[in-house]
Amino acid sequence: MKIALINHGCAKNLVDAELMLGFLKEQGYEITLDETKSDIVIVNTCSFIYDAEQESVQSILQMINAGKKVIVTGCLPQKHKNDLKEAIPEIVGMLGTTDIENISKLIKDIEKDGKYESIISDTPKYVYPENIKRQQITMGASSYIKIGEGCNYNCGYCIIPKLRGKYVSRPIEKIVEEAKSLVKKGVTEIILIAQDTSSYGIDLYEKQALPELLRELNKIKNLSWIRIMYAYPTQMTDELIEAISGLDKVVKYIDIPLQHSHPRVLESMKRPVMDYKKLVKKLRDKIPGVSVRTSLIVGYPGETEEEFEHLYNFVKDVKFDRMGAFEYSREKGTYSDKLKPQITKKVKKQRRDKLMKLQQKISLDNNKKYIGTVLNCIVEGFTDDGVIILRSEHDAPEIDGLVYAKSDKQVVPGDIEPVKINNADEYDLYGIIE
Repeated sequence: MKIALINHGCAKNLVDAELMLGFLKEQGYEITLDETKSDIVIVNTCSFIYDAEQESVQSILQMINAGKKVIVTGCLPQKHKNDLKEAIPEIVGMLGTTDIENISKLIKDIEKDGKYESIISDTPKYVYPENIKRQQITMGASSYIKIGEGCNYNCGYCIIPKLRGKYVSRPIEKIVEEAKSLVKKGVTEIILIAQDTSSYGIDLYEKQALPELLRELNKIKNLSWIRIMYAYPTQMTDELIEAISGLDKVVKYIDIPLQHSHPRVLESMKRPVMDYKKLVKKLRDKIPGVSVRTSLIVGYPGETEEEFEHLYNFVKDVKFDRMGAFEYSREKGTYSDKLKPQITKKVKKQRRDKLMKLQQKISLDNNKKYIGTVLNCIVEGFTDDGVIILRSEHDAPEIDGLVYAKSDKQVVPGDIEPVKINNADEYDLYGIIE
């Protein structure tokens, strides 16, 4: 029996998908990346915002219409449980967010008697299956490592703690072991992910252990870069800042979703109310050359025009190196779902457009400062006409910009090459490999 998998959502979901494939490979199932050649298709879903849900549902329906047996895993079944099966009765099986080790059992049971089966824990608690080898869907110069799962915060707009449970960290030695095995396969950049990487280790070691983990990873031979995603503002401790600044393999890049700037909105979001300008200034002072990325939400319930202007001026003053802005998405089961007034779609779109237009100008100015400098960049691949596609340490895969360069010498994906930058636009840089 051939099994295919379609993955939706974040990098954390991708790791879960690869772990499920690891369980199936161990049980002797044949895995294919071409769903047209499969008997069963697993659709690993995202339910973070409405648009992500719609995308996942579309995949499920497409596969059912193509005559495939469809098993739905991830956030969508965890969130909607029986309602999802009622809405799409053709689904043959469902698995919750923290039940991935049951994927083989589910498929065996469906094969045996053809009956629908669902394994979804009422109270999700994630246990990373350390004994299983991930079957990587994408293999390149970079690879994600999940260092923890779940979340202990209760942000007003977010459903994740209900879908993923409390924060659970993996032991340092297991993460280091996985990193070493990835490096042996040719990976030169590892990207640490969790709902909040900066809280790593508090549950296991009773203290923030991310600095210690970084120090251990920094010792790995043939590893070039270590990148941290999704840090939490109150967890940017002096020890963590020092580790990022002082360890040579840790890229000078901080992804710290701040969500807003206005104290009342932050309080309503159940986010830390603190001086974010001061925090960003501290990061820039203590980590020379750091690139700071953030994510912001516009149109949160009750956000006034004045509060949005506060956010706009905050972005104007701080000049983030990288920034994403999202329209607030109303989620049932969250604190903000009941708040009034809800902002209209039209206003949310206008605010996001205005913020992103400002950021485009900031981004262009930021990128222009690299013209004439040499940046170390990781080789990602090649365009059809032979231009080399790279990424600087200031850019994370898939969400940030790229560097396009020409060279007479042969380069290999995964290599770190010095690129002399001679041009820039809002998001990308252009140059020559020296």
